[in-house]
Amino acid sequence: MTFIQRVTGAKPEEVPALAWSLLYVITIFLAYYVLRPIRDELGIAGGVDNLPWLFTGTMLTMLAASPLFAYAVRRFPRERFIAISYRFFSANLLGFTILLAMASPDQQIWVGRAFFIWVSVFNLFVVSIFWSFIVDIFNGEQGRRLFGVVAAGATLGGLIGSALTSGLIEQVGRTWLLAISIVLIEVGVLASARLSRVSERFETPLRKEDPHQPLGGGIFAGMVHTFRSPYLLGLALFILFYSVTSTFLYFQQASIAAENFADSGARTAFFASIDLYVNAITLILQVFFTGRLMGWLGVAVTLCVLPLVSVVGFGALAAYPTVAAFVAAQVARRVANFAFARPTREVLFTSSVREDRYKAKNFIDTVVYRGGDQVASWSYAGLMGLGVSLAQISVIAVPLSLLWFALSVWLARAHNRREALLVNTRPSLVVSPLAHAHSKLRSMPIQRQE
Repeated sequence: MTFIQRVTGAKPEEVPALAWSLLYVITIFLAYYVLRPIRDELGIAGGVDNLPWLFTGTMLTMLAASPLFAYAVRRFPRERFIAISYRFFSANLLGFTILLAMASPDQQIWVGRAFFIWVSVFNLFVVSIFWSFIVDIFNGEQGRRLFGVVAAGATLGGLIGSALTSGLIEQVGRTWLLAISIVLIEVGVLASARLSRVSERFETPLRKEDPHQPLGGGIFAGMVHTFRSPYLLGLALFILFYSVTSTFLYFQQASIAAENFADSGARTAFFASIDLYVNAITLILQVFFTGRLMGWLGVAVTLCVLPLVSVVGFGALAAYPTVAAFVAAQVARRVANFAFARPTREVLFTSSVREDRYKAKNFIDTVVYRGGDQVASWSYAGLMGLGVSLAQISVIAVPLSLLWFALSVWLARAHNRREALLVNTRPSLVVSPLAHAHSKLRSMPIQRQE
């Protein structure tokens, strides 16, 4: 136990919850990273020129699914809506497994496009649900210590999933890999139920809202609260900047793969190999550096790493638009995101009220994220249609990344003020005036605490 505490930074009462969190996140990320290379290969098989339409389909699907998720959050306690959501995706995946196994080559093109959209929706929803659950359990101080380790679990799942797909796709085919993902999702459901039970050992005074009761509220509350709160809107803009710049790089990656790999299995193995390298580097940073850096330097520094890496990466691509420079920029950005930006971004949600940790966070993580994909995908297609080169697109991304950096600094300062408001609220005020404090958190995120 002492060794575990030394490595993870967890207190004795937190170790069981951290262990179940790790099992939960490892299984869902393992499931996604088994599916991700299959999705990417099927998307390219339908033609790179069709990718903007696939992003449009993903956005429309996300808009339809978000109110349904909000309804489930409103109607069911967290254990129920997590199980319902994940098992719904498992049933969908079983249907795709059957369709892909039975479809003719021409039919597989259309099934593959639908699968591309589905996996893109699946990814954001299951990951958003996981992190909403985690920030509902751990507070900001715990998050700074533990979220790096939790994120390392996500990376470990991605590492194993990438290796699994890369090593088995040629031997067992995608049908068995899809079946493995279904089993992994169910393990994640069981781990989430256990995590909810053991987390009650360290509930904090300001979190005395019954976590086993439905949240209530409107199905569009996530969207409304996001646009009403400067803080949540800032988080939405952070996601938007990340999504736009990531989509630019994704399209470049798709073009490179289509030009250099003619075989379906080779393309799948190529995508899986990139994921493998990214996750291996990220895992080391998350275990040994993320939590310590957040504790020593604060959230502002770790949140700003990704925008700064983006400035340097796009600058390098503008000056040297080579395949090697692209791979280096892509790997560096993804490592910076998984190792630093993602766990730090989740800490920022711990200063939000419980309803916003689920509804607003899900709206930001899904609809806003895919909205950025939509804007970027059609902008990229339009720029390429006008004859703009890859180097010139990188030039456009540099000032966007600088604005992103400035926003990150503001968000970190706003979070510190909001967290101070929560910490300084007396426990005697928890029962009734807490609603007033929650209102202040939504509407005045940068007000000075007296």
